[in-house]
Amino acid sequence: MTDPSERALQQVQKQPPDTKRPVLLAGPTASGKSALALWLARAQGRVIINADALQVYDMWRVLSARPDDHDTAQARHFLYGCVARGQDWSVGHWLRALRPLLAQYPNAVIVGGTGLYFRALTEGLVEIPPTPAAIRADADQRMADQGAAALLAELDAATAARIDTANPARIQRAWEVLRTTGRGLASWQDDTPPPLLAQRDTTPYVLRPPKDWLNARIDSRFEQMIAAGALDEARAALPHWQPGAPWTKAIGAPELIAHLQGHISLPDAIDAAKLATRQYAKRQRTWFRNRMQGWILLP
Repeated sequence: MTDPSERALQQVQKQPPDTKRPVLLAGPTASGKSALALWLARAQGRVIINADALQVYDMWRVLSARPDDHDTAQARHFLYGCVARGQDWSVGHWLRALRPLLAQYPNAVIVGGTGLYFRALTEGLVEIPPTPAAIRADADQRMADQGAAALLAELDAATAARIDTANPARIQRAWEVLRTTGRGLASWQDDTPPPLLAQRDTTPYVLRPPKDWLNARIDSRFEQMIAAGALDEARAALPHWQPGAPWTKAIGAPELIAHLQGHISLPDAIDAAKLATRQYAKRQRTWFRNRMQGWILLP
């Protein structure tokens, strides 16, 4: 019996998408998205555009599972490894970078595991004024001292009811918006403009492989990452490490940094990183199941 990633490829090969329409390809980490995107690019003359919030960072080629030199030699890839450690980056930055690429390559494959990117792309994103450095520093300090619950308690009711209250980053972002603009995030979202690319104008695929298969693949892939130099990537990042900074959220990086700082052994760091990756994949699966109705499900 073929594995889920091979069955997904066979399904797409059997019923290929319209070559004139862009393809959206979402799925949890390690589900086989990159290989399927590469087949679509080669078979149908498409380029590949990244929709993963971690693969944009230039310091995490191995840990973020960015396409390697072999893949990039076979098809043009965009928005991979394009963001430096100290550079601001958000879903808004991604959409602005994406717009000229879609104008030039209207049948691109847009592939990734960041559900918020796909939601902003197909549903629209309101442009909220940037957070001043002083407010960001205040939020960071309060998160460190008091935790997310303190910031959550200060949000307006509409925003608190709408955001993912289990995600400290989402809570902090909502608090920063309210503090910066005097207006709740929910109110801003209610004024969302039309999307850059409506879902109906795309061929949208979502990979949802079985949990046990995906977890085993995650564990195996992390071992391969260690062999390919993931620890060296973490070692290079160690002098610049800033817990809580967006670039430090690469799955597995905090665990490897903890090892390099002498807090845990390498085997324990690897086990913890595998667990963190499986938990991340679970959150992705939940997002895709709840938010991607109408997408073509690939086994």
